[in-house]
Amino acid sequence: MLKLIPLVASLIVAAAPMAPATAAALGPHPEDCSGGKPAMLVRVQGLKTRTGTIRVQTYGGDPAKYFDKGSYLERVEVRTPKAGPVEVCMPVAKAGLYAVSVRHNADGTGSTDIGSDGGGFSGNPSVSLFDAMFKRKPSPAQVQVRVNGVTTVPVILNYVRGTRVGPIGGGQ
Repeated sequence: MLKLIPLVASLIVAAAPMAPATAAALGPHPEDCSGGKPAMLVRVQGLKTRTGTIRVQTYGGDPAKYFDKGSYLERVEVRTPKAGPVEVCMPVAKAGLYAVSVRHNADGTGSTDIGSDGGGFSGNPSVSLFDAMFKRKPSPAQVQVRVNGVTTVPVILNYVRGTRVGPIGGGQ
């Protein structure tokens, strides 16, 4: 009888439903990254802290207008999860060229605090302190993403550190 207990336990575990290999995407559209529709699974990396909010915006159309105020196709804001991957699914209307911007509002107030907030773009272009101060946009060639089906878009966040802007080593 005692020999049957491990066997029965292993059969129960084998019959239990398997958990998904990855956590569900954050935001209002997680299901759009599980099918054949065109979408970007934005993978936010290099968080300085696990506080505040993450805002993801997608851009399409005229590359010269990427990142212009109000020109985004969609904007999603989510609470920064305390642990685990930070992935936000952003559906798009059709296959094509797009760009993404991400902002980490570390204190969650919605106001920009250059000392604690971070940001990044698809393609992960280098950003200088002057770029951040004068809100200069990276070139479209640096940030464009070709979307065909579900496309993973890694974005490494940059933060101001003294007189430099860059990723935080060992960030979350």
